[in-house]
Order: sequence, then structure tokens, then C-alpha cells
Amino acid sequence: MVVLGIESTAHTASVGIVDENAEVLGLASDMYRPSTGGIHPREAANHHVDVFPGLVEHALAAAHVSPREIEAVAFAQGPGLGPCLRTGATVARTLSLLWRRPLVPVNHCVAHIEIARVLSGLDDPVLLYASGGNTQVMAYGSGRYRVLGETLDVGIGNFLDKLWISLGGQFPGGPAIEKAALEGVELLPLPYSVHGMDVAFSGMLTASQVLHAHGASRENLAYSVEVTAYSMLTEITERALAHRQKESVVLGGGVACNERLRTMVRSMAESRAKTSYAPAKSLCVDNGAMIAWTGLLAFHAGVTVPVAESIVQPRQRTDLVAAPWRTG
Repeated sequence: MVVLGIESTAHTASVGIVDENAEVLGLASDMYRPSTGGIHPREAANHHVDVFPGLVEHALAAAHVSPREIEAVAFAQGPGLGPCLRTGATVARTLSLLWRRPLVPVNHCVAHIEIARVLSGLDDPVLLYASGGNTQVMAYGSGRYRVLGETLDVGIGNFLDKLWISLGGQFPGGPAIEKAALEGVELLPLPYSVHGMDVAFSGMLTASQVLHAHGASRENLAYSVEVTAYSMLTEITERALAHRQKESVVLGGGVACNERLRTMVRSMAESRAKTSYAPAKSLCVDNGAMIAWTGLLAFHAGVTVPVAESIVQPRQRTDLVAAPWRTG
């Protein structure tokens, strides 16, 4: 079975094609990069409109498959930016109608879990999902993925973007902060905001800006922010492992590409005799392959949606979406 997936939740437009063995046959992506400031949802959606036709062609060519070999079309239904989600859904509906193939809705966060789960071979891990708009620790239970802890204000990726832009940098902030952090030598005092299983980053953003205004270098701030923020995420992940008595943890989301975060989570897991796994960075960031794979699982479980009912859900929560392929 071969499924095509459409990802368009935020800055990245992506088309992925996978088979039933979770082999990525074709993957084509293009990221919207604003000249100044952060993501403007309408501008990002316009970018996606421009690039999606070429991405579909490139993914099909890379996969060496024709439209008649595609058995279902999956799309990211939410959560995400409304204009971007609607663009991707429109592309998916068009292909579904044109090729006369079933349409499968996919939760973006669940897709990060499922691609990491199949690539790692770990059946029942805890997921640390760290991206621009989402920061959550999740695990499966009773038919769906449960959120064990999450951000109380802003996602870790959006926090890094806001900070770097306020320091004179450009979007995206995460990779630039990671590079700058390598030159940092001083650990500056920043708020460590862990509230039980939840975290918060807005206080760290304000404190970092104040420190910079008083002469702290971008390099030392980047280093301090990484150490503090990723320690917070590692702490709540460790607590989730203990609470749910899981044996493994997987990482997902664009911020999970960060080597310091990967190393901290791996060290934590090893200290508890647990296993950790982070997918290849091309499959950690938003991508169509994870949508296609989760769509394949959902399709096998009987999940499809008529085109007329395929509305997007920008605020769709992970723990409100059933995962029937996991039942039993």
C-alpha cells in the first residue's frame, strides 16, 4: 500500500509518500522564510499555494510512482495555523477527487509520535514533542495519546524564535541559537519554570531580553537558554517515564533536532536504564512523510473523511483524537 501525505501546519509545505513498510519513497518540502519578523499566517499560506504543485510532482517523481498507485491521500487536519492548514487541505481534497482516492485526516502531533515509533521500533514510548507551536510530553493510554505535561504559555520553538528576533536575528531562531550557544562560556541566571508536569517560557524570554539590554552577549544568552530550557524539558520527560513506567522515550518536532536536547534526554534515559530515540532531522521537522505514514495507519483502521466534511481544526488537541490502530 502507498499513501501520499500533505503537511502544511505552519511554515513548511511538504509532500511525502510512504509504503506499508514505513519506507519513505518520496519527500519534497519547502519552508517559508519571512524577510523580517516571525511567521505571517497569510503570507505562509500564499507561499504554500505557490509551491505545492511542484512538491507533489517532485515527490511522485522521487518515489517513482504514478497517481494510480496512490491508494489514499492524507492531510494534516490540525493543530496549526488556519490559513496554512486550509491550503494543505485544499490540495489534499483536490488530489482525492482527481485521483478518486479516500481522504484521511491526521493529527499533526500524533504524526510526530507515529513516525518516531515506527522508525525506532519502540512500541510504547513516551514522546517529548518540542516544536514551534507545541511543547508536550505524551504517552498512549486507553485508545488515544494522553498529554502528561505541556507548555503553559508559548511553545519552545516560538520562544526561541521570539528571543532570537528580539536580539537582532532572523527567523527561524532555533538553529541560530544552537550555533551561537556553541560559543557561549557563561551560564547566566534565568527562570527555571517547571510547574509539576508543565513548563513556561515567557519569563525566560523577558529575563533574557533584560540581560541582553544590560550587556549580556548573544552567545552567553543562547548557551544559558539552551541549558535551562532543555533541562526543564528533560525533567518533565523523566517524570513522565517514571509515572507511566515506560521503558523508552522518543523525540519529535523541529526543536528535537537540537543536539544538546538530544544529548540531555539520552543521558537521562541511560541513567535510568531506559532507551531514547530521535529520528533523522529530516523526519523530526514538519514533513509529509509522517502525515502519510500516520494516514496509512488510520486508513487501515477505517478512518476516512468525506471531502465535504474535511474541515481543518487549528486548535485540535492530541488527546481528543482517537488512535484506533493502537487499540488491542
